[in-house]
Amino acid sequence: MRILRTGMVQISCTADVGENLSRLEAGIREAASQGAKLVVLQELHNSLYFCQSENAKLCDLAEPIPGPSTERFGALARELGIVLVLSLFERRTPGIYHNTAVVLENDGSIAGKYRKMHIPDDPLFYEKFYFTPGDMGFQPIKTSVGTLGVLVCWDQWYPEAARAMALAGAEVLIYPTAIGGVPTDPDWEQAQQRQAWQLVQRGHAVANGLPVVTVNRTGVEPDPSGLSSGIDFWGHSFACGAQGELLTEFEKDEKGVRVVDLDLEQSEYVRRGWPFLRDRRIDAYDVLLKRFND
Repeated sequence: MRILRTGMVQISCTADVGENLSRLEAGIREAASQGAKLVVLQELHNSLYFCQSENAKLCDLAEPIPGPSTERFGALARELGIVLVLSLFERRTPGIYHNTAVVLENDGSIAGKYRKMHIPDDPLFYEKFYFTPGDMGFQPIKTSVGTLGVLVCWDQWYPEAARAMALAGAEVLIYPTAIGGVPTDPDWEQAQQRQAWQLVQRGHAVANGLPVVTVNRTGVEPDPSGLSSGIDFWGHSFACGAQGELLTEFEKDEKGVRVVDLDLEQSEYVRRGWPFLRDRRIDAYDVLLKRFND
């Protein structure tokens, strides 16, 4: 077996960026102490999830890549000898910002980055106001621990994104995430949504014969507009194997670290038994390039 020991850090964020960075660093160190060679953080982990309202001043949170976060976390990755997946608010140029995942190699260098392709625009998730859609395509990032298919949050609902990463050689699918319930939805509806969120990603594992790692945030974050009570983030970060089998799952309000062993050789076995990539009808999928086949 080719085992990739993977750490997942689930925290609640505050308005104090320094405090958030300290919590993240403590979690990364804990994961490394348990033998993790890859550590994954949640979406936009440096700050509160600022997309609950539209406020151009909040673009001040954005930073260049490389920049302060890649320098700080790069030094930590180098010290601990780990590959680290970050999720940053990228300032590309004035007026152009991205929701960007960055992969740091175990020497602290930037192995690659991915700009979120699918951008939501829903109550309390006004991401289109802040983020320009990604323009780097679906390209896995090669690292010393394997080839990582890194996507971001809203991307996780799209089977096309997971399949594109798989076809480009990804050995694992990784989703930094910030998703939770909005106050207009009753508890039973939120429970169904959370189950659907996990099921669709486990389906990506099955359809592509790849393990999946998803790290969400937890805690209640207030709506700065005061028009609602804010977002109650679901937590429930999880990892599953290449047949969708759950390997580990956080509780909703759990803050801390989980470390899990991913068997990267399982994909070979699974794809031989379920050769979905072999049997794809690539001659018949033109409809996927249309918005709707009417």
